[in-house]
Amino acid sequence: MALSYLRTLTVLSLTLLSFTLLPSGVGAHPTQNYQNTDITQYHVPLSNGTASLPSPPSQLQLKAITLGRGTQNYTCPANSSAAPTAIGAIATIFDLKELIGLIAGAPADPIISKLPSYLINFSPENIKESPFIHAIGHHYFDGPSPVFDLGPIGFFIGVREAGIAAPPDASKGPWNQGEGAVDWLELCAIEGSRIIQRVYRVDTAGGKAPKSCSGQPSHFEVQYAANYWFFG
Repeated sequence: MALSYLRTLTVLSLTLLSFTLLPSGVGAHPTQNYQNTDITQYHVPLSNGTASLPSPPSQLQLKAITLGRGTQNYTCPANSSAAPTAIGAIATIFDLKELIGLIAGAPADPIISKLPSYLINFSPENIKESPFIHAIGHHYFDGPSPVFDLGPIGFFIGVREAGIAAPPDASKGPWNQGEGAVDWLELCAIEGSRIIQRVYRVDTAGGKAPKSCSGQPSHFEVQYAANYWFFG
């Protein structure tokens, strides 16, 4: 009963989030098919207010606007007060195309940017219940290299090219409780990638580890969400 209630609440909340952020007079049409929504008119946010990530190369095209929901993973040596060591992340990648199409006629950017801070409060399984946001791939690490497998959209394995701190008002974690939001990143493709050449992680929520390993287990996870923009 509790799980069913939570799923219903998630779907209703996502729908209400979409509609409450719409300017007055703009209507959505849930019966339409938004699979062919044109996303190329949107621009990845690059500035945290004081610093900026590099712009995508002009020859690349926007392939997908997505949300990642999962965990940032860390290790700690036993009985140590050292800082935790980041060992990667695991996340489900959700396509935002249909949600953007749903609000066609209104600026989608404010809704897109708010999604991570909102959806970090829900598990990936709950988010999958939304009629407007669909899982299309996975994010994980192969050794030190971040990997994104988006099926027909492309496959990416890369390295960090640039990073800036998340804005000071970014969500610290679920229900805004936690150590803070992980950095915004630009990732560049290396050999083995297909179609996708650049990935931007922006609008981050949560994911930061405690400053010290004191009291932490040898391996632990920190919940996070972020928007990922893919270019190729």
